[in-house]
Amino acid sequence: MTAAALEAPAAPQPRPLSSASARLSWLRERGMGASVLVAAISTAFGVVLISATAFIGAMLSADPYIGNSGTLGFVLSFMTVLLVGVAVYVASIVTANTFATVVAGRTHRIALLRLIGASARSQRSEIARQGLGVGVIGAFLGLVGGTALAAGGVWLAGRMLGLDDVPFTLVRADLLLPAAIVALTTWAAAWAGSRRVLTVTPLQALGGSVEASHESVSRRSGRNITALVLFIIGGALLALGVLAGLVSPLGVVIAFVGGILSFTGLALGATLVMPPVLRLVGRLFGRSATARLAAENALRYPERSSRMAIGVVMGVTLVTMFAVAIESTKAVMTASAGGELPSELGAVLDSFAAIMMGLVAVSAVIAGVGLVNLLTLGVVQRRRELGLLRALGVSNGQVRRMVLLEAAHITIAATASGLVLGVVYGWAGPQSLLGSVPTNPDAPVTGTFVWPAVPLWPVVAIVVATAVLTLVAAVVPTRLATRVAPVEALAE
Repeated sequence: MTAAALEAPAAPQPRPLSSASARLSWLRERGMGASVLVAAISTAFGVVLISATAFIGAMLSADPYIGNSGTLGFVLSFMTVLLVGVAVYVASIVTANTFATVVAGRTHRIALLRLIGASARSQRSEIARQGLGVGVIGAFLGLVGGTALAAGGVWLAGRMLGLDDVPFTLVRADLLLPAAIVALTTWAAAWAGSRRVLTVTPLQALGGSVEASHESVSRRSGRNITALVLFIIGGALLALGVLAGLVSPLGVVIAFVGGILSFTGLALGATLVMPPVLRLVGRLFGRSATARLAAENALRYPERSSRMAIGVVMGVTLVTMFAVAIESTKAVMTASAGGELPSELGAVLDSFAAIMMGLVAVSAVIAGVGLVNLLTLGVVQRRRELGLLRALGVSNGQVRRMVLLEAAHITIAATASGLVLGVVYGWAGPQSLLGSVPTNPDAPVTGTFVWPAVPLWPVVAIVVATAVLTLVAAVVPTRLATRVAPVEALAE
């Protein structure tokens, strides 16, 4: 060894992570930040809704004319529970899909741990603990942010409406309820999304990200039969509720159960329903090499495509359902009134529709965050595939266009499916509830049947919003896709 070599300064050694940093290093993985954001939005939404309901209740109590109305209080509480439940439900689906995608990308590492003796159950428990951590962090951030928003809203309402003297306590124990619910549902969603860990074998240590193919998904007879049975029973109950609504308002209960069962069946069978829809959408983009690659990528792994689509389907379904429900309510009441709806009632329904659309839009935002997250994870986990395409001569522009077309395939298919479901559910609700209720109390009780009333501009807004969502959701994935170096990707 030369003297120069002996005198050369030693290379700086990387500073080891502390034990706490090492335990929390998984938070830096892609997908976790978006999951924290979803949990925070859901919690903040719940906190703001509960605070708004309590403030409105305090306003009503201070009113000498309607202060003793228990009906108004019940309606406000019911709507709060319903909307918070919808937001938490969408968030849990998005979180479960995110963790399922994360597990698919960790297949190689999980298989290596299995090879050296780790059990599948211990690996799944670790992912569930990470889900609980994501839920707790997101719930805390949402609780703080939601309380701050509620405080600003109460102050603004007091100044604008002159309600500074309304007794109202902003910080209350019931605000912890949405935070606890979101934390627990995020943990449960991570546990549900990590079920693939149980099927990872040590032999898969030689592979990379593993997604179930179309053939293996088609062979899941138990899940597919369950989804089909739920959808058929739900559809039958939905139709029965509409018919029963011509006789009694209680038909809405039957229709409500039918809607839940039918949508659950569609969600379970999404891997069978979405591929045919994606195939139809794929024909809209021509027969170029890039378009065909995008279509095949969307169809080859139906689980990945359905995970990306189902959140958008739920968001579009909810917004469309409320818009169609309001218009169909007007149509039913107009028909039962003899062809003319009182202008005051129409104004009230329009105001209620605007408020509800704004609140339900939060669920659509959660679904949009989920789509961006899953598209990004999909590109990160397909480095070898993208590297091979680059090595075969596919240009950066073609790769960028392929990823954008994949996002367009999924959002167009999800939007079309959500519009159809939203129209059906939005029409069945008021038809089954109001079909036997006359607008004029003095008129004879006769069944009123109308076809779905679809408002034009809300539907146009939904289509435009999903088009914008496609472009926004594809920005980060397309940038990541073009940064993949062929040699590095193929060496992984």
